[in-house]
Amino acid sequence: MTNTREAWVAGLLADVQHNCHISDALHARNYSLCIYLLKMREFYRWEQGFPFRAPLPKEPLGAWLSERESLWEQLESSEFSPLRFTAGEEHSPFDNSAINQHLEGAGLVYSGGYVGAKPHFFLGELERVERRHGTTIYISGRELARELTAPPAMSLEKTIYLRRESLRRMIWEKLEEWGWHDPNRAIARSAAFYDFKYNFDTALDSMTNNELDTLLQHELGEIEVGVELGPQWEEMLSLLPRSRAEYLLRAIRDHWVDCQYTLPWLLEEGRESSLHFFMANFTTLRREIFPELEQAYHHWLNGHGTKALTDTAHAGAERWHAKAEHALKLFRQYGDDTNALLDYFSGRVATTP
Repeated sequence: MTNTREAWVAGLLADVQHNCHISDALHARNYSLCIYLLKMREFYRWEQGFPFRAPLPKEPLGAWLSERESLWEQLESSEFSPLRFTAGEEHSPFDNSAINQHLEGAGLVYSGGYVGAKPHFFLGELERVERRHGTTIYISGRELARELTAPPAMSLEKTIYLRRESLRRMIWEKLEEWGWHDPNRAIARSAAFYDFKYNFDTALDSMTNNELDTLLQHELGEIEVGVELGPQWEEMLSLLPRSRAEYLLRAIRDHWVDCQYTLPWLLEEGRESSLHFFMANFTTLRREIFPELEQAYHHWLNGHGTKALTDTAHAGAERWHAKAEHALKLFRQYGDDTNALLDYFSGRVATTP
């Protein structure tokens, strides 16, 4: 029985990784060269099991990169494989509910869905399952199969996937990239709450645990906002792949979610380290269209309390809700006229209504 189970898990892992390779074959080269090479380095680190702070061997890394790109070339026209189970059942790789019914008892968790226009697949070890008000929350630990990009959190319909290993890796990458020793950076302010100097791994684990809570609040808000926006929102985004318009609309939705759900929770819970980490992830585009939030953050940093942050979040929830609804109204007006949508959303959505 043990050998049968091990063979089944090995076959499942191979099928999921195969689908991951197909997805990467179709989308990995959409990144700029610099971002692509950075992601490939860390993908190699994960696949080969190198510790975070270990140097990567140049020649094996180069050979692996060539082999992986050659594999992707072979897979560009391939179809995604169904996932097969011991009873002879097969399921579409996007049938998460049926697949996870098989996997929960085996201590595994799977997700297959779309992040933007890109399909994403992963298989990991299941830490635990939570159910809240009709929402199922899967928390995974060690990842067994994944893609070049590994989002640490994702919500699909009424299911949330939180990926501890991906979040831990993301935090480490941001600490390394942004200079966590610089006290003037938000990431350094967040890291200062942990003992990174003397207990790096323990500190990274503690920070990951705390930020999992923040991700959960955001994803719960995503589900609520998604219900309110309805399926037309995703339909609209699908017409604007990898355009400034798409990125603007995603930023608007994220601002709405964070102002209505994430920020109030951080402030009510007194999560100072997580508030710094939240602001460390305040991307250039989000900052561009919502400078008031960064101003409120600096007001708090200067010892003036949380009122500015609270007021900004309250006003922001109304503002970004209105902008999202206005975007949908325009989508209903323009329909699938992609050029009109691109022109409007790229040029004006950040400042209207």
